[in-house]
Amino acid sequence: MRRASTLASFPILSRSIATLHGGATATSPSHRLLQVALYSSTGSHGRRPWFESFSCRKLAVGVAGTLASVAVATSLAQEVHAKEPPPAELVPKEVVLYQYEACPFCNKVKAFLDYYDIPYKIVEVNPLSKKEIKFSEYKKVPILMVDGEQLVDSSDIIDTLTEKILPDRVPQRIAVSTSDEDDEEKKWRKWVDNHLVHMLSPNIYRNTSEALESFDYITSNGNFSYTEKITVKYAGAAAMYFVSKKLKKKYNITDERASLYEAAETWVDALDGREFLGGSKPNLADLAVFGVLRPIRYLRSGKDMVEHTRIGEWYSRMERAVGEPSRIKE
Repeated sequence: MRRASTLASFPILSRSIATLHGGATATSPSHRLLQVALYSSTGSHGRRPWFESFSCRKLAVGVAGTLASVAVATSLAQEVHAKEPPPAELVPKEVVLYQYEACPFCNKVKAFLDYYDIPYKIVEVNPLSKKEIKFSEYKKVPILMVDGEQLVDSSDIIDTLTEKILPDRVPQRIAVSTSDEDDEEKKWRKWVDNHLVHMLSPNIYRNTSEALESFDYITSNGNFSYTEKITVKYAGAAAMYFVSKKLKKKYNITDERASLYEAAETWVDALDGREFLGGSKPNLADLAVFGVLRPIRYLRSGKDMVEHTRIGEWYSRMERAVGEPSRIKE
């Protein structure tokens, strides 16, 4: 019986290793520990796994059993936060996103595409010439081309894609009146567009050093020539520093950081102890909040937000849930 149970543990370990190797935590300490525990060689020639050694077999059983439990638990935890790819027949054949890398609305669309594992190509638009979107009468980003159909406005894009790839949700959405304030998901999606996004610019351009930090990110990831990068970085940072002061006045912001922290805490309060607003998995409001915060997360303002509010744990869960980008790199 002991030998049978021992042998049975190895398929579990194999599946667990495969899951870990293919998931976001493939380089996690538990994965590396599992590899070392099972496959460290007994000598310099590395001829066989150490657990084949008779003298180490009993120890191997104990270690393997413990690590199997850890690995299986990790696998189950990953399944809870797995992506939700739609049926293959509903996935669009060609999706192209015209964007600015640092645009919060563009990142909101990308969060949706990434979570639902929809492959897409990116065209980075030069904000000075906008030559990449000359084909369109609509001159803002994001613009999403889906099998030749042009979609604009981030919230409208997500609504249209939801109808295309998640048809089971459409009857539910139609059944709810558009004026129904009890629709939690819609309420918080509107909050993202009408409030949260307006907290970003006054924070990332709060002073000259943060404005330069933001434009260094923008020019490093944007579609600029070398000369444009230098010009845009310094001229843009100076311009947006003054623009941010006007935005503070427009949206009645007295303390930029305090307003950002308050927004983050408001969102955490809305979760009401749940992992996501959608419960055990993200809904469209979760994806919207995550998307607009993603461009600032590792800027000084985003680091401060995570350090001084309770939003960090939710954000980390969202990073795991959304996973790797489904972008097609050319």
